[in-house]
Amino acid sequence: MRHIRRVKCSLTLHSPLMVQLPNTCGMCASESGHTSSSSLFWAYGPPPDRLAYAVFRQVGRLTSALTFFFEPMQMLIDLAKKALSENRNLPFSVYRSIKEQHMLNVPVIKPLLIVVLSGSKELGFEGELVCPPGSFVFLSNKPTIAMRNIPSNSEYFALLIEFEYSDFECIEHRSSETNKYFQGVLEPTLEYTLKQFIEWSELAPPQLWHIRRKEILQVMRSLGFEQVRSIMKPPTLSHKIYTIIASDLTNDLDAGVISSMLAMSESTLRRKLSAEGDRFQDIKDRAKLGYGLHLVQTSTNSIGRIAALCGYSSQSRFTDKFKRLFNVTPTELRKTRMNGSGE
Repeated sequence: MRHIRRVKCSLTLHSPLMVQLPNTCGMCASESGHTSSSSLFWAYGPPPDRLAYAVFRQVGRLTSALTFFFEPMQMLIDLAKKALSENRNLPFSVYRSIKEQHMLNVPVIKPLLIVVLSGSKELGFEGELVCPPGSFVFLSNKPTIAMRNIPSNSEYFALLIEFEYSDFECIEHRSSETNKYFQGVLEPTLEYTLKQFIEWSELAPPQLWHIRRKEILQVMRSLGFEQVRSIMKPPTLSHKIYTIIASDLTNDLDAGVISSMLAMSESTLRRKLSAEGDRFQDIKDRAKLGYGLHLVQTSTNSIGRIAALCGYSSQSRFTDKFKRLFNVTPTELRKTRMNGSGE
C-alpha cells in the first residue's frame, strides 16, 4: 500500500465521538510572552495493529462530527457572498483565494477580527499561530504581521471585521497590558451574532454599524474572552498619521501638511516618530499599499486602476513598492484569487 504523506492537523483526537478544537479562552499572546495552539502531527501507512485500526475508526467518527460542525460556517459563507453580491459598502470584508497566499508586513492599524470559515490561516514569519476553519483570531492594532492563507477543498474564505477605537467604550478597558492577539472557536452564540451582523449590515446605514460591532465585543466577553478588554492598543502618533493619509490617498500629503494638521512642527513630528521607531515615508507607504492590498484582495479593478486609487501615477512604481513591502506582486496575488492573468 502507498504510504500517505505526513500532514498537520489542528484538531486533537480523544475518546470516540469527541472532537476537541483549540481552547476557546486560553490561547493568547501578550507583550510579555507567546502561546500558540498545539497541533497533532499524524503520519500513517498500512495499519500494523489494533491501535492503528482504532485510529482509522476514530477518523470515520471525526468526519461525521466535522460535517455537523461545519454547517454553520457554510451558512455564514453563503450570507457573506449574498451581501457582497448586492452591496459594495459593508462593515466587513471577505478575503478569498483558490491558491495559497503568503504576504509579509501586512499593516494592522485598527483591532481586527478574522473569522476563518474555509481553509486555514497562519500568522507570523514561521507560521507560529495556526487558525483552522471554524476558528477566529482577534489582532491588536499592531503595525505589521506576516500572513499565510491556505485553501482547503475549494478555497480559503475568511470574514474580516475592523473595529474603531470608540467601539471599545462599551466594555471596561484594561490598559495595563495589551494582548497582541487572542483566538478561539466559533461558538454557536458568536456564530449567530455574526449572522445577525451580516444580515443587518445590508439594511442599516453606516452611522449605525458601530452598534453591532459593540455587540460582538460584548458577546465575546460574555463567552469568557476577557482578552477583548486589552486587545486595543492606544493609538500612537504613527496611527494618527496613517489615519489622516488613508482618508485622502489621492492627495500627496507631505510631512509639513500633516504636522500642521496635528499642531506641531515638522521637526517635532519626525522626532516623535523616531522615538516610536517609525518614519513618515514608511507610514505613507503602508497607508497607500495597505489599501492597495485590500483592493487586490476584494475587488476586480485592474492593477492600473488600483494603483491610481492608491495615489500612484505609475503602475510600475506601485508594483515595485507593493513587491518590496509584501514580498509578492499585485498580479501574483491576484492570480491566487481567480483563474486567468490576474489583470
